[in-house]
Amino acid sequence: MKKGIHPDYKEITVIMSDGSEMKTRSTIETEDGIFKSEIDSKNHPFYNKDQKIQKKADRIDRFNKRYKRK
Repeated sequence: MKKGIHPDYKEITVIMSDGSEMKTRSTIETEDGIFKSEIDSKNHPFYNKDQKIQKKADRIDRFNKRYKRK
C-alpha cells in the first residue's frame, strides 16, 4: 500500500435509532467518534415488512398527481 493516500481507520461508536450502541471501525469522519444512525433494520420498511403501506401511499400520490387532486 502507498503511504499517505488512505483515510484513517479508527474505532467509532454507532448509535442506532432505538438508542442501542455498537462499536466498530470505520473511515467516516466524526468529531467525537460517534455516528448517529437515523435508519436501521428496526425502523426501515424494507426490513420490517411495512412496504405494502409505502407502496399504497405511492400509488395514491401518483393518482392524485395525475388527476390534479389535493
